[in-house]
Amino acid sequence: MTAGAPDYRRLAAVGPYFVLDAATASSDTPPAGYRPLRELYAVGPDAPLAARVREVARRLGTAEPRVAASILHLGLAARFCSVSLGAAVLLGTVPALEPDRAYVRVPDQGPIDLWTPYAPDPGSARVADDEALADHLHRTLVQGQLAPLGAAVRAAVPLSERLLQGNAASALAGALRMLGPRATPGRARALVARLLDRAPLAGTGTLDGNAFRRNSCCLYYRVGPGAGVCGDCCFTRPPRRT
Repeated sequence: MTAGAPDYRRLAAVGPYFVLDAATASSDTPPAGYRPLRELYAVGPDAPLAARVREVARRLGTAEPRVAASILHLGLAARFCSVSLGAAVLLGTVPALEPDRAYVRVPDQGPIDLWTPYAPDPGSARVADDEALADHLHRTLVQGQLAPLGAAVRAAVPLSERLLQGNAASALAGALRMLGPRATPGRARALVARLLDRAPLAGTGTLDGNAFRRNSCCLYYRVGPGAGVCGDCCFTRPPRRT
């Protein structure tokens, strides 16, 4: 990396969900196996996301596609939220990850791999002011990544839009907790709080310190009798299944 490019390598120290691979020169091309990010947002029965939902359902052993779709969405949302919030807090920049410029690779296990070109575009400019940084996060993350991701998931499997917005809010709060002491005290929380106060994430839950309680359920409890509920679920115990 040169002095003029964000050093995304710093994100890897937080955890695997924060990793963002980047080109080191303008002539670099994505490593083998990477595909344009726009393909992840494609719709239709043969779209990669629809196929991934079926694979997740098989691995979970569930006959409910909506359960698999919600859990897959939560994992993907966590990946985008971690990279974006981590870069905003630690580097003062938000990677644009535009569908036609960024690339993605879906491994058999673990979080998806993300790759971005070297040449920064206006969407990756450094922002010093927290309010402006929150606006930038809303534009690039919430509208630019989470919105098309949610639309692609709903096109594959009918799901409540509010449920997916709750997943997105949960993913943001999870990234906030993971950043922990690595972040400037209060900055990460302030950014997340601003995003949770704006549509479409407003009303998805309550942020108390770094703890979050969502107003919806990701359906994880329906994976099986012993699945239980997530730590930020609106339920304190699994609802009775009918």
